[in-house]
Amino acid sequence: MLAVLSPGQGAQKPGFLTPWLALDGVEDQLRSWSALAGVDLAYLGTAADADEIKDTARTQPLLTAAALIAATRLRLPATCVVAGHSVGELGAAAVAGALTPEDAVALAGVRGREMAAACALEPTGMAAVVGGDETEVLAAIADNGLFPANRNGAGQIVAAGPVGAIEKLVAAPPAKARVIALQVAGAFHTPFMAPAEQALSAYAAGIVPADPARTLLSNLDGTAVTSGTELVGRLVRQVTAPVRWDLVMASLAGLGVTAVIELPPAGTLAGLVKRAVKGLEIVTVNSPDDLATAQDLIQRHGTEGASA
Repeated sequence: MLAVLSPGQGAQKPGFLTPWLALDGVEDQLRSWSALAGVDLAYLGTAADADEIKDTARTQPLLTAAALIAATRLRLPATCVVAGHSVGELGAAAVAGALTPEDAVALAGVRGREMAAACALEPTGMAAVVGGDETEVLAAIADNGLFPANRNGAGQIVAAGPVGAIEKLVAAPPAKARVIALQVAGAFHTPFMAPAEQALSAYAAGIVPADPARTLLSNLDGTAVTSGTELVGRLVRQVTAPVRWDLVMASLAGLGVTAVIELPPAGTLAGLVKRAVKGLEIVTVNSPDDLATAQDLIQRHGTEGASA
């Protein structure tokens, strides 16, 4: 069985969309989506520097657009499993057929702007805690007044909250763990994003989703979502809820997934899933040159299993 994964914020690199602009239709696609997202996606993906594409308001629609540019150029079977990490879940929702690409990109634009605005209200941040005993790590996060924003599996939990508390955790890590401060705008997937959740909820009320046509695993608890209405509610709630990527990967293993394609900008999720689910064949798609390899993987693994 095949799984298709869409990465989240932090995976972007300057110029990563440049090779895709050579494909017919991509420039027009990006121009149309830019109008929906309120940012110049072609510029951001080709000429912008690292600081510009680190801006949450720009990064989120850029990542959603990048994933969909690649996904729409693959012949994905109805039987594949789809998942995305954080904002990557918007692209995954479109790949699953629950959102149109246009709705996914527009929603990513609103999500990015509102989360950036929430980050500006008070100084917050995030830090990756790598290694250590999971129970002890979670206790240390709580003891410092922080939240476990991302539980990524493979011995990695991301803590989020006030900058001062992040600094204390970095200075005094849990036993046998390393704590690495992340260069992000604020405490994503925590109650600090409540204003963004409220704004996103108001916008999402105007979206008419379809029920997913492919198995779509939710960041909330790793389960398959079969209702489009429920999915949109989960996408809104996801702004303040932890990303349970560990549970998503457990579901991939439980479903018998044998192969994974990570959509661009690929690499981060491939690394996590390779450590968590043994024996997978993985293809990372970062340029049009990778499409043929991905399509070959689809031919060999894409007809197994059954859709939700």
